[in-house]
Order: sequence, then structure tokens, then C-alpha cells
Amino acid sequence: MTEKRDGTGVGNGPAAPRDRPWLIRTYSGHSSAKASNALYRTNLARGQTGLSVAFDLPTQTAYDSDHPLARGEVGKVGVPVGHLGDMEALFDGIPLERMNTSMTINAPAAWLLALYIAAAERQGAARADLAGTTQNDVIKEYLSRGTYIFPPAASLRLTEDVIAFTCREVPKWNPMNVCSYHLQEAGATPEQELAFALATAVAVLDAVRDGGQVGADAFPQAVGRISFFVNAGIRFVTEMCKMRAFARLWDEICRERYGVEDPALRRFRYGVQVNSLGLTEQQPENNVYRILLEMLAVVLSKEARARAVQLPTWNEALGLPRPWDQQWSLRLQQIVAYETDLLEFGDLFDGSPVVEAKVEALAAGARDELNAIEAMGGAVAAVDSGYMKEQLVRSNARRVAAIEAGEQVVVGVNRFTDGAESPLTAGEGTVLTVDHTAEDAQIRGLLAWRERRDAAAVKRALAGLERAAREGANVMEASIDCAHAGVTTGEWGEALRRVFGEYRAPTGIDAGAGAAEAEALEALRERVAALSGRLGRAVTMVVGKPGLDGHSNGAEQVAVRAADAGMDVVYDGIRLTPAEIVAAAKEREAHVVGLSILSGSHVELVREVVRLMREEGLGEVPVVVGGIVPPADEGALRNMGVARVYTPKDYDLNRVLNEIVDLLDRGGEAA
Repeated sequence: MTEKRDGTGVGNGPAAPRDRPWLIRTYSGHSSAKASNALYRTNLARGQTGLSVAFDLPTQTAYDSDHPLARGEVGKVGVPVGHLGDMEALFDGIPLERMNTSMTINAPAAWLLALYIAAAERQGAARADLAGTTQNDVIKEYLSRGTYIFPPAASLRLTEDVIAFTCREVPKWNPMNVCSYHLQEAGATPEQELAFALATAVAVLDAVRDGGQVGADAFPQAVGRISFFVNAGIRFVTEMCKMRAFARLWDEICRERYGVEDPALRRFRYGVQVNSLGLTEQQPENNVYRILLEMLAVVLSKEARARAVQLPTWNEALGLPRPWDQQWSLRLQQIVAYETDLLEFGDLFDGSPVVEAKVEALAAGARDELNAIEAMGGAVAAVDSGYMKEQLVRSNARRVAAIEAGEQVVVGVNRFTDGAESPLTAGEGTVLTVDHTAEDAQIRGLLAWRERRDAAAVKRALAGLERAAREGANVMEASIDCAHAGVTTGEWGEALRRVFGEYRAPTGIDAGAGAAEAEALEALRERVAALSGRLGRAVTMVVGKPGLDGHSNGAEQVAVRAADAGMDVVYDGIRLTPAEIVAAAKEREAHVVGLSILSGSHVELVREVVRLMREEGLGEVPVVVGGIVPPADEGALRNMGVARVYTPKDYDLNRVLNEIVDLLDRGGEAA
């Protein structure tokens, strides 16, 4: 007979009431608004309960698709949204007044929210009925993800504008998702992830409290609308304790710093995507188990359970996931939420002395770090000084060195590496290939949009936006006016660039020097020194990140290790044009140029770098490329003359650099 379950898990009692599952999302978007809309509607039909929008890099950095820096990047890592027409197409047939939508957008969060509101208004929805989240955490962009635009003070002001506006006009909206996810991807320890994220929240809420846009009576509600977006790694017991520590520390801050009395407004509300950094190219089928175990960290403890969960896919270290891959991750969530009895019980860990000791240890470490940041003047000062970035680079260097030494076991990578070939990766089509005509189609659509809009209305709306920004007024209503007038993403960004200027964040690479074991480096150092002697000067390596890809962790670690090995390293950070990289190579008389590209735009960008190097007489200087490069593209890169291609499986940096020394010893010929 069918067993009934009560709240204790014992049979033959009344059926237990179940907690509602978390929002089940898939982070997605690609190629075009129309293609992404079809994907969203398919995922919703398969049981997804909320949307999580991935925007392409030009959209995330407020460039139009025809901007020179957007070349090769359009539609690669997300959906291009250049104007209100794109936003309407993205949500065609999806009633926004009934949807909960998360948008991973930061520097231009005010603009994408304005487009979303304008699209909802075109559907007939009221602002007050809209529910969802804008990530809107620019501080972590300076540290890890790299899609910042403006200096920190201006970025903080725009974040404040979004918070103040939504408190008045869109009360069900989460105006900021304080994001520690990318901090862990950049190497943060649990204590650093806790402290840096909470320091960011404090910086923002201090600005809101002191900025005059939100009154004292409304401020507790503003605090209550701040949410978080966290990471969960494979050490899932520690990660679960980290979530409980987050909840404890956030309650302390809300109560003690901001005087919030209502416990509901002090609740730690968070969404999560589990760790992508630990997904491996080798034996990628193992990633399914990693993803499931990491998910347990954020759902097992009821008192610290995620409000929304999105999972990566098993093959993200190989390339962009297909709809089937996303469905597999969706089913993992649904099995845990609907088949198991997890949601029938209270918190499983309350009263555990082991858990309590770990939670308090993490909280104590985070408090120490928070106090250190506070003494520097807060999170913005700790970004400007380079302190937070340096700490992340140092932590990540230690993580890489531990994997290389076998101290941190990664199954299939540095242990248990012998195995049968996976049938999941056999043959063609194991990842999604973005249609190379999508960029041209997007640009044609953008040009047509500009032609048919009312140019005078656009001019007036942009003048109003720039006036609001210069006068210190809230930019949200002016941005919504721009959206309805037909202003493009690039035009909105250019107007605010004129007011606020642009910013380049510290690279932090000097802090990582010396993290690798000296003994493991000694032989490499001797080889570099010998080669430098034969060349008559230090081996010079330019490490470049062309295009808009801001994921700089790999490039930073290569630069750090190459410097440790005795090379003269030139690394000027993210978001460089091919011409800027080639100019640096010519000026510094580089012996080798290394390009790091993780956005899927490697073919177009590498082709342009190689072409310009030949034009500048640098055709004999070898080019090596690192990134998420499918095998078919690897062949294309080699045909261009690229000497070496490295992918996530090439985790041993000493071996990579030894191969580069071999290459230079043999005169730089392509392999």
C-alpha cells in the first residue's frame, strides 16, 4: 500500500505538508531575442518556474552591436538587447505581470530595467505588479567579472537610483542582487566571499541611507528588498555552513547597523548558481554529480535555503550548452524538489554542534575581514586601492598551485584520470554553436530600428537623460522615456559615459607572485633564464584579453606564473581591442603573445589579432590562445597560424609555460 508521510518521516500518519519549492530557473539566452524567446517558452513548458536572462557582452557593457568592441561578441554568451523592440521580442507571449524574471545585468542595470518596464507597459502591465531581480552589483565587476563601465562612485550612484525608484514604483522588485558568485569563481575563500559581499551591501545601503532619495520611514523596506546571489562549491558541508553564516551576519548588520526591527526585513534572501569553476573538461560526465552535490549545500538547510536555484550544465567547460543539456539540469532540480521528502521537514541541522562550530568559525573570519575593509574606508576604497582584487588573485593562485601539486583532488584531472571515453562527447554537436550569421542579422535589425524611429524624440530623451545624470537627479524615469522613444543601448551608455567617464580596475597580479611552490618552479626558471640569455634580454610575453570578455582569472594566473618564472610580462587588464594588444606587442618587442578569450568569440578576435600582427611586421612572433575552445575551432585557429591552443584541461601552468619556452627555442613555429 502507499505509505503516507507525516512531519517526522514516519509512515502511516497524515500526509505531511510540504514547503513550496524554490524558484527553478535556467540561466539562458543566446543569438537573438527571437531565438531566446523560443528557448524561454520551451523551458517554461518543461517546468521551469522563473526566468533568468543572460545578456551578451555588448549589452552588458552598454555598446550597440555595431560598435568596434562588439565585433565577434554579439549573441555569444547571451541575448543581444539593443532597444525596446528587442526587449519586446524577448518576452513575446510571456505575460510579465505574472512572471518572476532575474536579469544578470550590472553597470547598465538602470537601462535594462527601464527597457523591461517599458516592454511591460506595452503589454498593459502596471509597474507595481512586476516581480523580479536586477543583479546591479557593480563592485564585484571590478573584482571578478569585468563588465563595469563607470568609476565606482558613479556606479554606486546609479545603483542607488535603481533602489530608490523601485521602492516607490516597483515594490515587488529586488533592485540589487549582491553577488558573491563571481568572487568564488575568482578564487575567494568562504570567509572572503562572505566579507566582500557583505561589505558591498553595506557600501550600497550606506549610500541609500545617506543619499536622501529614500526617507527614514521607507529605509527598512529598502533594506528588506536587497537580495543576494551566491556560489556553492563542491565542499558542500562547508558551503551549507557558509549559507547559515551569511544569514547570521546579515541579520546582525541589518539590526545593529541599520536598526531594522522587523525580522522579515532582516531575512537573508538569496538565489544561487552552483560552482562553474570546478566543472572539468576531462571526464565531463562527472560534472553532473558535482552539480547535484553542490546544489545540496543550498537546499538541505531550511533556515538557509535558497529562494531561487539555477544550475550550470555538465558540458559548460566544453562550450555553450544545448537545450537538452539545460533540460538535464532542470530535471536535477525537479527530482530533488518533487520526488524526495526534503521539503517535508524542518531544518536538519539546528542543534548540531559540528555545524554550529563551523558556522561560527566562518562568521568570525568574515567579521575580521569586514573590520579590515571598514578600516580602509569601506568596499569602494578597498576596490580603488586594489586590496580586494589582490586578495582574490592571491587566493586563486594558491588554489591553482594546490591542484597542480595534487593537494586539492579533482577527480579525472589530477587523480583517477584513466577511464573509458565518454559517449556523451563522441561525435559532432556536443555543444551549442551560435549561428555566425546572427551578428550580421542583429546589426541589420539595429540599423533598421534607427531608421524608422523618431529622431527628434530620441534626441529629446537623450538630452533629458544626460541632464538628469549631470544634475544628480534619479535617472530611472529619464531612462524609461529613452526606452519608449527608441534610444539604443549604446546611445544610453554613451550619454552616461560623457557624464561619468570610464574606469579601468586594478589587475591585482603583483599580489599573486610567489604562490606556486618554488621547487616546482625552479627547473622552469632555469630554462627561462637560459633562453633569456640567448635572446640577450628577458623573455617578454604579452598577455592580452581582446574583446569584451571580462573573465580574467585565467589570464591573471598565467601572468602571475610567467612573472614568477622570470619572464617580463605585459598585462594591461581586460577589454582591449586587437589593435591595442598588437601595439603593446610591438612597443615591448614581445617574444610571444598570449590571448585569453572565454566568451566564444575566439575565432573572430584571434583572426583580427593575427592579421594586424602581420601588418605590423610581427608575423614571426608566435601567438598562443587559451579559452573554452571546441575541437573544430581549435583546428580553425591553428590554420590561422596560432602556435598553441589551451583549454580548461590544461590546468598545469608550469607545463604550459614549459611548452611556450619549447616553442621559442624552436623559433616559434606553429605545431
